[in-house]
Amino acid sequence: MSYQQWIPLRFFAAWLETHLTEASASDAAQPLRLAIISEGLQAWPLYVATGKRLFDKAGVHVELTLTGSSVTQLERLIDGGFDIGFQQSDHVVRAVERGSDLFIFMAQGYAPDLSLVVAPGIKAFADLKGKVIAVDGARTGYALLLRKLLAENGLGDGDYEIREFGGSRERFDALTSGAAASSLLNPPFDRNLFAAGFGSLGAINDFYPLYPGPIAATRRSWAKRNGKQLIAFIRGFSAGFAWLQDPANKAEAIQLLPARLNISAEAASKAYDRYATRGMPQLTSDGLRQVIDVVWEAEGLKSPQGAPGKYLDLSYQQRAESAQ
Repeated sequence: MSYQQWIPLRFFAAWLETHLTEASASDAAQPLRLAIISEGLQAWPLYVATGKRLFDKAGVHVELTLTGSSVTQLERLIDGGFDIGFQQSDHVVRAVERGSDLFIFMAQGYAPDLSLVVAPGIKAFADLKGKVIAVDGARTGYALLLRKLLAENGLGDGDYEIREFGGSRERFDALTSGAAASSLLNPPFDRNLFAAGFGSLGAINDFYPLYPGPIAATRRSWAKRNGKQLIAFIRGFSAGFAWLQDPANKAEAIQLLPARLNISAEAASKAYDRYATRGMPQLTSDGLRQVIDVVWEAEGLKSPQGAPGKYLDLSYQQRAESAQ
């Protein structure tokens, strides 16, 4: 290579390095687009992390969207409309089997305290015959578990109607309006219905104690390009959990809920006492295998089941924990 050729190449290399650095800084400044499906106690650490600016302190700016639908959220997460979504693990398993590069990078919450709420007068599973049962999406994990539960208690698919209404708030409204006779609901929505005279046929945790709770998912392609942002997000979210579990923060933590949810201070105090005694939720390969089993059974898939590692990568969480 001649000296004359080397000179412009040298300046080009310097120009490229400068612009790549500027692009990286620009990418880092971009907000992380987080989508959640509905409000609820499971989002309590998120309320803390945003309200106390813990994400910003960890080095990431989070832009939050409430979708009201798991289906809408999943579609936009897959196509790049969101960077991270709080989802159910079966959605990720199903999406990966259809060619998506989604993966689960941490547990977002505990297996929910979901009650099978029923209208006044319904005392047994048999009473649900001919009734409308409200779900988020007909093919979501908990809807599939609900079908399994109903079958185990003597009800076939033709004995009731599964109807999609949306998130917890929408299903709550469906029960109060009489549009549906039953639904799986989490606190505080189930508690408010019980206070209004509705009943319960049991809780999912009683029927399926090992089934995992909600998870956080993203695309492998996005995570590869934005690893620092992802690790910062995990650190901020974990800090929200840690803040919640400090008894000194109880009064302030309780005040956060009535501002976000239709819940009394007394109910928030009781919820805090349950929440603060538990550590950061964890997702195990054994728990995810249960989800994989449900998906294969529900979809009638004939191909060999994928190993948990096909849908799960906890290395980012491990790196976030080691950085704290």
